[in-house]
Amino acid sequence: MGRLAKRAAILMLPLALAACFGSDGDRPSLMGGGQAGGPQPFPDNFRSDTLALMRAYLNNPVGLREASMADPVLREVGGRQFYVSCLHFTPRESDGSYKGMRERAAIFVNGRGDRIVDRTNELCAGAVYAPFPELEKMTR
Repeated sequence: MGRLAKRAAILMLPLALAACFGSDGDRPSLMGGGQAGGPQPFPDNFRSDTLALMRAYLNNPVGLREASMADPVLREVGGRQFYVSCLHFTPRESDGSYKGMRERAAIFVNGRGDRIVDRTNELCAGAVYAPFPELEKMTR
């Protein structure tokens, strides 16, 4: 291979890698992405997706009590409509005690669980909760 061809290959490598890693493909984020702005499909697996998100979100998912969840409803998040499901639960503190009820919201993008948010005042206003025993049964 000639010197010119080697240099061209070396210069093209970063561009090729940027093309591979610069895009999330069909997984848009809340604030960007072409598909995120369109009509959102209902998250059919919202219970299992929420469990997976909470397992990653909580430091210690063991020993949750009084867990309840609201069915997903369309809410405006970041100027766009997404399905949001609200959660109530009482986590076990590091000393083993139980203090206050926590409220979190699971946000779904393109029918899949995307993230858990803490600030739920507007998102969860008027939510109707039902028991969510699967959250209480989580293990590490």
